This record gives sequence, C-alpha cells and structure tokens, in this order.
Amino acid sequence: MSMKDVYRSLDNLIKECPQRSLQNGDRYVIMSDLHMGDGGSRDDLAHNRALIVKALHYYYAQGYTLILNGDIEDVQKFKYAQILTAWRDLFKIFNDFAQDNRFIKIVGNHDIALLHDTDYPYPLHHGYSFVKGNDRLFVFHGHQASKLFSEYDYISEFVVKFMAKPFHIKNGNVAHHSKRRFAVEKRIYRYAQDRKVIAIIGHTHRPLFESLSKYDSLRWSIEDLIREYALASGERREQIRITLTVYKAELERLEKQKLKEKISRSLYQASPLLVPCLFNSGCATGKKGLTCLEVSAERISLEYWTPRGQAKSYIHEEALRQENYEDFQKYTLKEDDLGHVFLRISLLGSES
Repeated sequence: MSMKDVYRSLDNLIKECPQRSLQNGDRYVIMSDLHMGDGGSRDDLAHNRALIVKALHYYYAQGYTLILNGDIEDVQKFKYAQILTAWRDLFKIFNDFAQDNRFIKIVGNHDIALLHDTDYPYPLHHGYSFVKGNDRLFVFHGHQASKLFSEYDYISEFVVKFMAKPFHIKNGNVAHHSKRRFAVEKRIYRYAQDRKVIAIIGHTHRPLFESLSKYDSLRWSIEDLIREYALASGERREQIRITLTVYKAELERLEKQKLKEKISRSLYQASPLLVPCLFNSGCATGKKGLTCLEVSAERISLEYWTPRGQAKSYIHEEALRQENYEDFQKYTLKEDDLGHVFLRISLLGSES
C-alpha cells in the first residue's frame, strides 16, 4: 500500500469518524485485540478470562470510559452466537459500561462483519477522534493502513477461516511473525508524524508508547543507566548494575527473536528524530497478561495486568508504579503528560 493511499484512507477516516472533546476529569481505558472465541482450546482469550474480567471490573468501578479498539469478537473464526454464549460474563461488563454511556466500540479486521449484524447491541465505529484545543488524538484499529485488509478483506477472512483456523494458528503468533504488520506501523507512524496527531492503534499486538516498542525502550533505558552509573556510587551503583543485568538479558532475548523472525523491531532506524506520535494498546491475549492504555486530558500511560507473581524481572525494574488488585497486579510501565507529548509532536513533526 503506497503512502498516498494511506493518507487518503486515514484522512477520510478521521473526517468521517465521531469526535468528542477531551475534558478535564474524563478517563478512558483503551483495549484491543481480545479475540474472543468459543471459550475452548482455540480461543485466544480463554487463558486470560479471570484477568480480563477483573481488570474491567476495576476500570468500571474507577469511573473509566471503556474503548474497545477492534478485533474484540473473532467472528472470522467463530460464530457470534458461540462467542456470546462463551463470554456472557464479559458481555455483562460491556453492558454495564454501555448503560452508563461509558462505552465506545471500534471495529477491526476480525470483527468488521458485525457491522452487518442488525441485532448487534452496541453502536460500532471505524475510528474515534478526541480533540483538546488544536490537538487531536485519533483512535482506530490500524488495519486501514494495510491494502490486504482495507481493500481485500475477503482475502484475509479466507486465510483465517481456511488456514489459520484449521491449523490452530493463534492470532498472537500471526501478528508477531508478519512483516506486513510492522510495515503497517511504519505507515501509520509517518502519517501521524506528518499530520501532527497522536495515533492510537491495535492490530499488531505489540504495545507502543510514544512510538517506542519494548525493544527500543530497553535500549534507551540501558543507555540512560550507563550514563547514570558513571556518576553514581555506593548502593545506587550496585542497584544500577543489577538492573542492567536484567535489562541486558531481556534485550538479548528480543535480539534472538528478531534474528529468528528476520524483521526489525524498530520503526525509525533511518530517522534521526523520534516523534512520540504512535501508541499501541497491545493485546489481551498475552501468555502472562494483558496491556492497555489509560488516557485523560492530563496524561497517558501504558498499563500491564498480570496474575500476581507472574511478571518477569524486567517488569518489576521498569515499572513506574505497581498496584495490587485481589489476585492480580497492575503495573504502570510508561507514563507522560499529554500536553508535553503534543508539544513534542508539534515541534518535531513534519513541516509539510
């Protein structure tokens, strides 16, 4: 898909999608790629059932508005009636949010067929736009930047139904092992950089915060720690050394994965400036947890939910905050002032 086509597709989307003002006191949680199925062994979300239910109960009680950003019900693999039966507890929470007028649902390539279901209970959107003064935060699933999904959705549906489904290929594996998904991220990054907007997507299943993946974030953190180590002494120097050991081990694991997949983990290796315009909420189908984004008029953060005691060592080191909630833990991995993010986009984005 050419960048000209990407600009045309996303410009049309941002004009046509609903828009609301981002007000002080508003709080949103953005989740994507639940891939709800029939509750069985081929259901990508089944192993995180208790986790997703508890996380959504938490956000409902805290007064958040829930934004589901695509690929929620996997109707390419399962019939909607099967999904509804298997996930009544989750739909009950969706209903609670919807009855309080705190529910926004955006379609992705795996649930776009719901647009044709006249009995579907919730309004569906292709995207949603939030404005704060002259700044814009644009939420959409991300498949719109792929020609395969935006123009030939019937081909992707064929692949899922007759290849991925019979051979039990999980969506998490498909997303992480496809060069096309990284190409989609790069296209959206360029679009958001040029249009000077914050783009929040899903689709690729990997979290991005201020255009940084975990791979890039770890590299930057290691460089910062090395600089600090040179000036530190005593107990702080020993703490830095331990943290560097943990980060180095995780980075080496990601490097091996990168070499195995023969794809780049960075969106901007050829770019001298990093524009913090691309965010990705990740997915709810991770082996040990789920990721999401929290957004208010003042701040934006990347959150990680996991059963208590299952987080990797680097999570404990990297997290800004940790909160215990019953049998689960919520880690704030990254956080920034939203106004500061928009200011950096304005100053670093393209002049065209």
